[in-house]
Amino acid sequence: MKVYTQSINFNASSSLLDYTQKKIETLSKFHDKIVDAEVFFKVQNSSDKENKITEIKINIPGNELMVKKQFKTFEEGVSTAVESLKRRLKRSKEKLRDSLVI
Repeated sequence: MKVYTQSINFNASSSLLDYTQKKIETLSKFHDKIVDAEVFFKVQNSSDKENKITEIKINIPGNELMVKKQFKTFEEGVSTAVESLKRRLKRSKEKLRDSLVI
């Protein structure tokens, strides 16, 4: 699966990009037809400590799933977003399976 990453207002480290790639690749276990993933990292200029925004968009045939999380670190955001996407991919696949059974 191809993972496109984009960091806005900063330069992402290679360790963050590797971590993101590994976490997103685990999603292929939950849905076999994932086309690609787009990840956006943004640093929000505010006094709030939780100023790091992570957005992940997963493209599957006929659908697009997007999750946006805001945490103190990008790693936390990626981890939480991937967990959320796992649940959504399972639900999406169950709906697809149910529609084929009928």
